[in-house]
Amino acid sequence: MSSTEQNPAPTTRPPRVTAAAAVAGLEALALFAGGVYVLVNTLTGTPDDVTQALTGAATLIALGLIPLLAARGLLLCRSWSRGPAIITQILALPVAYTLLTSAGAAIPAGIALAVAAVAALVLLVHPATTRALGITRHTP
Repeated sequence: MSSTEQNPAPTTRPPRVTAAAAVAGLEALALFAGGVYVLVNTLTGTPDDVTQALTGAATLIALGLIPLLAARGLLLCRSWSRGPAIITQILALPVAYTLLTSAGAAIPAGIALAVAAVAALVLLVHPATTRALGITRHTP
């Protein structure tokens, strides 16, 4: 059975699902940008540990794939996409807290990340979203 037979796309995607996909897409973009930034600084600068910096850059870029795939799945109204999207938001909350407890320009970034993560979580757990994604409650 193909994925389209399991969860056929609705005729119209609810705005909540589109908004959740947009948040996940922006988070993916931010992770990719952070990874590229670290990579460029590693290659053009003098990092303390080149291996660690390259590993950090690769990790950020790889982690950007999770919300990117989740965003695509949400846009296509695939039920599997809700799980990775929720996990991404839950993982974003401690990062936001860390940014909020630091100094300087990291504080506004922490505020933006916290607001985005909480907003996405609210959108993702809303009953209209679960219905649109074809997620049903199974009772024993």
